[in-house]
Amino acid sequence: MLDSSLNIAGSEWLIIVFVALILILGTGRLPGAAKKLGKAVNEYNKAKNEIQEQIKDVSEQTPTISGPVDTERKEIRNNSKINWNKI
Repeated sequence: MLDSSLNIAGSEWLIIVFVALILILGTGRLPGAAKKLGKAVNEYNKAKNEIQEQIKDVSEQTPTISGPVDTERKEIRNNSKINWNKI
């Protein structure tokens, strides 16, 4: 069977992408493009960290249970022989 996939490692892909960028943008516009890319990566990291903090804040909150579920839970605990305070 013929394997037509490229056996290129991660660092080799970086070199290929860098050479392609130089060919597309030229050496004069490459620093400006790198600066814009750096700003975009920075904004992405800020947004990612903000979302992670929001998820952390929400996951640390204990939900309050009310209504029929709460009363049924209390009734089950009162009727059972297990000491729920130790659990």
